[in-house]
Amino acid sequence: MRQFEMSDALKRLPEQFFASLVQKATKKANEGYDVINLGQGNPDLPTPPHIVEALKRASENPQYHKYSPFQGFSFLKEAVAAFYKKNYQVDLDPEKEVAILFGAKAGLVEISQVLLNKGDIALVPDPGYPDYWSGIAIADAAMHMMPLREDNDFLPDLDAIPNEIWEQAKLMFLNYPNNPTAGVANKAFFEEVIRRAQSAQLCVVHDFAYGAIGFDGEKPISFMQLPGAKEVGVEFYTLSKTYNMAGWRIAFAVGNPSVIQALNLIQDHYYVSLFGAVQEAAAVALTGPQECVDELREIYEERRNDFINACHEIGWKVKSPKGSFFAWLPVPDGYSSESFADLLLEKVQVVVAPGIGFGNFGEGYVRVGLLTHSERLVEAVKRIESLDLF
Repeated sequence: MRQFEMSDALKRLPEQFFASLVQKATKKANEGYDVINLGQGNPDLPTPPHIVEALKRASENPQYHKYSPFQGFSFLKEAVAAFYKKNYQVDLDPEKEVAILFGAKAGLVEISQVLLNKGDIALVPDPGYPDYWSGIAIADAAMHMMPLREDNDFLPDLDAIPNEIWEQAKLMFLNYPNNPTAGVANKAFFEEVIRRAQSAQLCVVHDFAYGAIGFDGEKPISFMQLPGAKEVGVEFYTLSKTYNMAGWRIAFAVGNPSVIQALNLIQDHYYVSLFGAVQEAAAVALTGPQECVDELREIYEERRNDFINACHEIGWKVKSPKGSFFAWLPVPDGYSSESFADLLLEKVQVVVAPGIGFGNFGEGYVRVGLLTHSERLVEAVKRIESLDLF
């Protein structure tokens, strides 16, 4: 069989680090072990019933059996604007400042393709979501990594970025509440980012995937809430986490009209928008009753408390996450993040994500997803206790 060579763009793509993790976990499960998988970020709870019912009803509408408008139905963009106005007091023009996306992952890859040229520089958090790297690689651009350190609350040190990098950078990726560190951003940090972006002529891309998940009564800040944010950037929001709609592949970007226009343009060439029934259900999610979101946040906070308390009981000195549905845990002395993850899988059948998979500054940590019942989270900690590491 003839073997066709991949394009240079595909060859530049980063290796899928976590594919091997999934393979290892699957192998253990197939061998008959009771594997507790805390290594992935896939929400475990179902989509709220009223949203599912909306999809069922809408799927019978013959209008949706045709091609959707290329850039999405206006009613969904209006729902996004209403959602931002209600939750963040942000005014958005539905037609010029909202782009409907096939999941935030796709948009976060596309943003580099529409704004970066060969050799351009993007500022990227380290550790961070690996798909930021993918879009940059396809664009044949370069990354300047911004270390996220615990002693700076997992915020990048903007003063540490050299002046020549500020002058050359075209994009800056941020993500708060953060994956994987679970750090949160404050108003002063975003204000400084906006000030720098105005001087540097770069576009800020804020990944707000976990915007609904803040703990201890603290609501995460939207980048768009800050004066000047819309002039210098965009924010990506997904329904995957807020409404347990990960498999529905529905998200949106809001903010600077020229960037929204660019995202819409590339999507015009990739897609003919999403199934209209999914768009109608998404509008119901955004504008309908929000008690389901409050309940979800309470579930994650309860899981967080149970898990962190269990870690403290075995002597594992970990900090309680402030947002997202992840915990970012230091590995014991003598282990790398990967060797510790391998040990947990091999000896006690607990899967965690090695920090090195999120960047060099992820070394020394593992990421745990709070995406199973508290009983299983506590059981995972008790299994780890049996290794007598703490």
